[in-house]
Amino acid sequence: MLACKAVQAAPLTSVEPEYVIVTGGPSLIEWERFKKTPHDHWWANFIHASRIRLSELRAKEGPHALITWLVYRPSYERRSTHQEKRDLLADIISVQKKYNLHLVFFNSHQQLIHYLNNGQPRDQVKIVDFEYFGHSNRACFMFDYSNQIDTGSKAWLHEKELYEISPIDFAPHAFIKSWGCHTGESMSKCWYRSLKQPMIGAIGPTDYSNSDDSSWHPSLMPHGRWSQ
Repeated sequence: MLACKAVQAAPLTSVEPEYVIVTGGPSLIEWERFKKTPHDHWWANFIHASRIRLSELRAKEGPHALITWLVYRPSYERRSTHQEKRDLLADIISVQKKYNLHLVFFNSHQQLIHYLNNGQPRDQVKIVDFEYFGHSNRACFMFDYSNQIDTGSKAWLHEKELYEISPIDFAPHAFIKSWGCHTGESMSKCWYRSLKQPMIGAIGPTDYSNSDDSSWHPSLMPHGRWSQ
């Protein structure tokens, strides 16, 4: 098995901050209906948790802060067509308008990485906050888990691909956290090796079922913990 690659960090050359929230997609009931504990009873599990975090950032950082929301589009299109029978992208866009967000839909991990590296002039605009809401395992973010195939994913960002992200994208001491399952078990270590910054991740699974307006963040399951 290939090890995660390490690259050299570059010095900070900018003071302009960007806050980045990445949101993966939901599963489909056609793959989940026979499971003892199906995933994603609600299409907006990850959208709602992201929305609460986005509203918190807007309130804290002010009306002019650059807050970018990257959403994996194909899973919401498929959920719209195959299950909800309505346009979920319109609901996502309504969140963007409410909080004056920079909304970017992406269709692959290459597009996500391209935005991180090139979506802003990275000599002037640095990512100070990067958070992921979605399905994941110990080695990767899974953007379309159980959406196109049963209990699997065709779209992901793997720990072996993190070297494609430039360390100069991030400000020193940026806040970086994955709210997905298991990423603290391996991916966080590769993130640090590749990008020279810690990423907080979960040891064990996370639970989105209790996410509400008073407690936006997913919770750890029993015996779980956060790790870098």
